Order: sequence, then structure tokens, then C-alpha cells
Amino acid sequence: MTNSDSSSTSMTRLRNLVVVLVAVALSVSVFLGIQTKSTGTSLAALAEASVPLDLALTNGKPTLVEFYANWCTSCQAMAGDMGTLKQTYSDRLNFVMLNVDNTKWLPEMLHYQVDGIPHFVFLDPQGEAIASTIGEQPRPVMAANLDALIEGGPLPYLQGRGRVSDVETRTVAPSSNDDPRSHGSQVVSPT
Repeated sequence: MTNSDSSSTSMTRLRNLVVVLVAVALSVSVFLGIQTKSTGTSLAALAEASVPLDLALTNGKPTLVEFYANWCTSCQAMAGDMGTLKQTYSDRLNFVMLNVDNTKWLPEMLHYQVDGIPHFVFLDPQGEAIASTIGEQPRPVMAANLDALIEGGPLPYLQGRGRVSDVETRTVAPSSNDDPRSHGSQVVSPT
């Protein structure tokens, strides 16, 4: 083996070692980047510290009910802000968290018409729903709504359900055919 062959082999090994070290460093940084993306407040911790629904409905304080799921990325993204809001407002307001994956809450999901999460329901001190909003909300918007809820005023930021399409309803004369197997016989084509 000549000196140049030995030098070439050493250079190849050194290059391979550098490639391996760079790959390991990138892998570690990606892994840590994903792990540190966490907000610091978990949904499980918020749920554990939340006020039970039956107590919230009877203790005379206004209430924010959040319907959530552990797999919901918007719920996870809001967890830090919700933790901060809870620290700020928990002396004047109930925070209730109901996991939509728990069938125990199905009656409440139906009652409050939950069809997307996070779904927030604002309850007055008597436990009556006065408003709801769906989706990820910025902390200042939630704070303004909570301030208004505590003061008993109208909530300033309600997105409702976002954009909706207008639907025209038309009255259709009852069909003389009352046979339940006549699927669609009452359908009237658009004019």
C-alpha cells in the first residue's frame, strides 16, 4: 500500500465520520426541537385541575366550558394560553374541561351542539349558555370574552361558526303519497 492510498483511505474515513457526526447532530436537534415545542401546560394537567361540571353549574360563578381531545392540535396549541388564563381568572370564573373522547360527556356534547373542537361554551352564573365559539382563539380574544363574561356584559369576540352559506328554505306542499318508502317524492327541483 502506497502512501497516497493510505492518505486517501484516511480522508474517506474522516469524511464518513464527519457525515455521521453531522447526521447525529441534526437528528438530535430535530428530536429536541419537536420535544421542546410543547407549551409547558398539558391538556391532562388542565383537565385534572378543572372544576367539575356539576359544581360549576351550581356555585354561582360564570363558567367557561372547553370541549377538547388529547389528539386535537388546536387544543394542544391553546393549552399554554388556557393555563395562563386559568391562573388569571380562576378566582372569579370556573374552568371546566370535557374530553369529547369520553362518552360520559355525550349528553353535554349534544346539548351544547359540539361539532368541532376546541369548542368553548360561556355560561352565566346561573349555568345558562350565553355564547359559544369553536376553534383556536388568541389569548387576548379569550381574555376579553372572559372579562365580559365576569362583568355580565356582551362578549365582544364571538366568531360563532365562521363563514356559512345562506340556505333558502321553501315550503313544500305535503305529498298525497304518505308511503314511507317513497323516498324523495317530496323533493322539489329548484326553479
